[in-house]
Amino acid sequence: MKISNKYAIEAIVFTSYVLFAMAWVGGTSSMSQIMASMSVDSLASASFISGAVSFAKIVGTFLAAWIAVKVGIKMAFFISSLLVVVGFLTPIASNYEVLLFSRFLMGLGGALMIVYFNPIVMKWFSVEERSTINGLNAVAFNVGTAIILSSMIEINLFTGGWQNSLLLFSICSLVLAVLWLLVDWQSENKGEAGNDETPVEHFSYLDGLKDKFTWAYALCYSGLLAFYICLFTFYPKAGIQASSWVIWFGILGTIAGMIYSRKIKQRIPVIRWSGLVQVLTICGLTFSGSALVQLICAMILGFFVFLPITALVTIPHELKGMTPQKITVVFSFFWSISYLIATLVLWVFGYLVDVWSGDYFYAFVLITVLSSSFFLGSFFLPETNPKNKETV
Repeated sequence: MKISNKYAIEAIVFTSYVLFAMAWVGGTSSMSQIMASMSVDSLASASFISGAVSFAKIVGTFLAAWIAVKVGIKMAFFISSLLVVVGFLTPIASNYEVLLFSRFLMGLGGALMIVYFNPIVMKWFSVEERSTINGLNAVAFNVGTAIILSSMIEINLFTGGWQNSLLLFSICSLVLAVLWLLVDWQSENKGEAGNDETPVEHFSYLDGLKDKFTWAYALCYSGLLAFYICLFTFYPKAGIQASSWVIWFGILGTIAGMIYSRKIKQRIPVIRWSGLVQVLTICGLTFSGSALVQLICAMILGFFVFLPITALVTIPHELKGMTPQKITVVFSFFWSISYLIATLVLWVFGYLVDVWSGDYFYAFVLITVLSSSFFLGSFFLPETNPKNKETV
């Protein structure tokens, strides 16, 4: 049996990343129980796991294009799926080293997978459809996170415990990995990128480093990514509890962004003005002493963080001369540079809190200023659908 229906293929891709998010966040939420079962109570050990995961994201996204060139997109995505399945070791880990190993490889799989979304979308979907599919893929992690945050207790009751829940997520991921092998990669499709047998212009890592767009694209997102990770890492510790609302309204924002990007072809305006709203609401969420103001800002922020993501990830698809190989390299750099900067920013954030004896003010000033990268970066991104083009 071969799978050649593009919507079935997208369902596999989307659900694979949702399951990664469920396993990832489910493991994180159960980490205290996991560490307790190993009699590990060191904060340094817990921090080392987070650091290893960040390293996996940086390395994985950077190597994604190289792996794709060596084995092809289909097998590269299969490899990423198998790495996610390695998460089954997390609930059965007998020692800290095995736990670290499983979390690292699982994070590596998720990092690879997010890069391969784009060449897959480029192959199977037409230009008109790509913004919608890109938006759908962009919300996959939030969907998985929302499921865990709202239903982990019920899932654990159904399966008999958190260990069984994490094992179930891995089993489902394995089923999807097997289904992915049935995808008829060489079949005809309505995309415009051709298939693996179509000669394409060579685009190397060096070409990617020389490309101004690569840097403008990654730097635009890096500050916002740093803030987003910081939001769920440090904000609750600082007593700002409204952060969970960002996830729920982020889903609404993504849906709105998919609809907007399908109807309005200009990409830069929604990125620029959403970026401005982000900065304003981050200021309100971070520095307001009112719980109500923080809640309202978190809701608005969640919506406007994800409203422009569909437009942002669609821009490379619409650049002249884009090929599957080039778009894989572009997104490899996009994610690896963004995660590298975000990791460094989080280290500096924690350092500032330590230097000021637990006072978050200066660290919050830093992350708020850096979050403006999305707004400022919009002035350096190309508009792939200028308005005057419609009147020609």
